[in-house]
Amino acid sequence: MTDMTNYYGRLFTHHQLTETERLQAKTIPSQTPHYTCFRCATLFEEKHCLPNGALYCRECILLGRVRTDEDLYYFPQQPFPSQRSLKWEGELTTWQQEISDGLRQNFKERKATLVHAVTGAGKTEMIYQLVADVIDGGGAVCLASPRIDVCIELYKRLQKDFACPISLLHGTSEPYFRTPLVIATTHQLLKFYRAFDLILIDEVDAFPYVDNPMLYRAVENAVKADGVIMFLTATSTDELEKKVQSGTLHRLRLPRRFHGNPLVVPQKTWLSQFEAQLKKKKITPKLLSKIAEQRKTGYPLLIFLPEIRMGQSFAQLLEKDFQDQGIGFVSSQTDNRLEIVEQFRRREIGILVTTTILERGVTFPCVDVFVVQANHALYTSSSLIQIAGRVGRSMERPTGDLLFFHDGSNRAIEKAIREIRLMNKEAGYDSVPTVPASS
Repeated sequence: MTDMTNYYGRLFTHHQLTETERLQAKTIPSQTPHYTCFRCATLFEEKHCLPNGALYCRECILLGRVRTDEDLYYFPQQPFPSQRSLKWEGELTTWQQEISDGLRQNFKERKATLVHAVTGAGKTEMIYQLVADVIDGGGAVCLASPRIDVCIELYKRLQKDFACPISLLHGTSEPYFRTPLVIATTHQLLKFYRAFDLILIDEVDAFPYVDNPMLYRAVENAVKADGVIMFLTATSTDELEKKVQSGTLHRLRLPRRFHGNPLVVPQKTWLSQFEAQLKKKKITPKLLSKIAEQRKTGYPLLIFLPEIRMGQSFAQLLEKDFQDQGIGFVSSQTDNRLEIVEQFRRREIGILVTTTILERGVTFPCVDVFVVQANHALYTSSSLIQIAGRVGRSMERPTGDLLFFHDGSNRAIEKAIREIRLMNKEAGYDSVPTVPASS
């Protein structure tokens, strides 16, 4: 007899189950009244037709083919044993405690909530008590993010801070096993149905979640009928703002970092001919000079470039000029990305060149950040705010160098700087002095 435990709260296609398992499961029509796929909300199209006339969904086919002539199957979620799950013994600041209390109250009142907190505010610690409340009461929690790197970081932290089993789900992770706490990429939620009492979406403004109807559907399906969805972000979206204005989403704001110091404001720095020089296999002298100056401090340096090919070429040239520093490069296509990031964190690498893959969800104590070609079309104001948020996150060094190199400022740069200044003002830092980086 098959152990059904790992099936609770999960959604399956006809062919993913045996006949015996299908008899034990509950069914849902695979097609909604709007002729869309129940699992991913994509419209069934006539061109995706099987020989028997049934249509199938191309959009989520990697998770098993959803067909209009076959039902979907699910196994109702079951309660978990009561327990004491939280091991973390840290203390929240007064401001963090207010957010934590607000989250717990909103969960009791079943209010969908947006936590809009600046980068480095300590969002993860603020959700701990609520997560523990739900788990200790026998419920199930999912902490989801669009980015694999963010999920892995969260998994490492929560493994230390929670006593309960935790499963980590992403495209190349170990198979699912049933746990009261799941950390998953948002795509993985397509495999669940009415499974979670609480779903927390971290980095809700990040690709591929933002403005993605399929992933919105995944979240709606995965939360229990009486469950609660909460969003965490440092940079809100137009969609979320509309929901806040309409009253369907309750906002909790925190404009202060956990250490009480202001956000570091980017400094705009003129840099021309960067790409032209790079094509000649040279780095502009001004940029080389700034990097050399920064390296004297001994602090790690994170350099963002907008395109993968550009980043690869730049990192190779840096290796010639800074042979003793240890140079790394990571992008979405780097196979050993996590290993390289860990080397940078341990300071085995002094300079890490990266694309926007590291714009969020990672913390490097004492880091300085240079953004090259900050006026490139691929950088939005949100991504620039997130990148800026890598600087000054630690109590040890709440400041740092943050340079936006450009050859003509644009709307994204100006909006990012304006919003950072506004958040500092809201936190009570009306005039933020420029603090020189200490050596």
